[in-house]
Amino acid sequence: MRKRIKIINKVILLTGAGGYIGAVTTKTLLNKGYEVRALDSFYWGLKPLQEFKNNIEIIREDIRNVNPKILNGVHTVIHTAGLSNDPMADFNPSANFEINTTATARLAKICKKNGVKKFIFASSASIYDRARGGNILQDESSNVSPVAAYSLSKFKAEQEIIKIKNNDFCPVIFRQGTVYGYSPRLRYDLVVNTMVKDALNCRRINVFCKGMQWRPLVDVRDVAEAYVRAIECKNLMINGQVFNLLYKNYTMIELARIVKKILKEKFNLDIRIVIDNTPKIGRNYKISSEKLNRYFKWKPKYSVEDAVQDLVKQIKRNTNTDFTHPRYYNIEWMKLLVETSQILSSTDKIF
Repeated sequence: MRKRIKIINKVILLTGAGGYIGAVTTKTLLNKGYEVRALDSFYWGLKPLQEFKNNIEIIREDIRNVNPKILNGVHTVIHTAGLSNDPMADFNPSANFEINTTATARLAKICKKNGVKKFIFASSASIYDRARGGNILQDESSNVSPVAAYSLSKFKAEQEIIKIKNNDFCPVIFRQGTVYGYSPRLRYDLVVNTMVKDALNCRRINVFCKGMQWRPLVDVRDVAEAYVRAIECKNLMINGQVFNLLYKNYTMIELARIVKKILKEKFNLDIRIVIDNTPKIGRNYKISSEKLNRYFKWKPKYSVEDAVQDLVKQIKRNTNTDFTHPRYYNIEWMKLLVETSQILSSTDKIF
C-alpha cells in the first residue's frame, strides 16, 4: 500500500453532500477524522444527513452562486454536486450546462484563488460511450467525443479544471462508473438498484436490448473511499490526473443473473428474468481501472454481490419499500419540484 501523506488541515468542503454519493461520502469522511462542510441545495431535504447533523457544518446554497467565504480554512473540495444523468440533462439542457460545466469551472477557479490545495471532481465514465463499440476496453488515454448533453457537460468541465492546475492547486478527476449500493439518499434509478427494486417489488428483473450492453460499475462506498485516497495522496503524483473508477465491467444479463442468484440463495425469493430481445443497443462501454490501481495501490472492494445483500437488508431496515415514490428517481423528483414551484408561485398561500 502506498504511504499516505499526513493532512494537517482536515476541513473538507463537500458539494452535493445531501446527494446519493454525497451522503455516503459525508459518513466516510467523518469516520476518517475529517471536518465536513456540507454544501447542497438540498432539493431532497436534510434527511439524508440527519444522522450527522450535529457533526457537520451545513450550507444550503446553489452551486452556481457559491460565496468564496465558504472556502475559508478549506484544504480540499470534493465536488459531487450537479445534474446526475441523461434524463436530468435532457429535461433542462441549459441548466445542465450551467451546473455541470460553467458552475464547476467557476468553483475550481474560486478554489484556486482562495488557497484550496486539492479539487476532486466527480466526473462520469459515460463519456466513453461508443454504443455498439462496447467490447473495446478504453482507458484514460482513449479518444473520446461525447455527444449526450450529460456526458458532454462532464467532459467539458474536466477540460476547464485541468487547464488551471499548478504546483499549488491540484485537480483530480474520477470518471466514475455507474454507481450501486445503499445510501441514506437512496436511488432506484441506477441499474443494480433498479434490478433489486424490481425483484423485490415485482419478483422479476427486466433486461433490455438482449442484455448484451457492457457497463462499468462501482459501489458507492468505494467511490467515497477513492476520494479519501485522493485527499491523502501526494499532489505531485496525481495533479491534473484523470482516473477511471470502477469495480468491474458487467453485461446487463450478467448483472441480472447475479441479482437473481443472491436473492434466491440469501432471501429465498423466486425471481424471473424477462429479456427484451430487440436489437437496439443503449449505452455500451468497458473501461480499464489499471491506472487507478497503479497510482493508489488500491482497488475498490465491494462487489455487486456484496451490495445486493446489503441493499436488501437496508431497504427492509429503513422501510424504503414505497418503491414508486418520486423521491427515489432523480428526474421524477425534479419534475415534481418544478411543477410544485410553478403552482406555489401563482398561489398567495396554502393555509
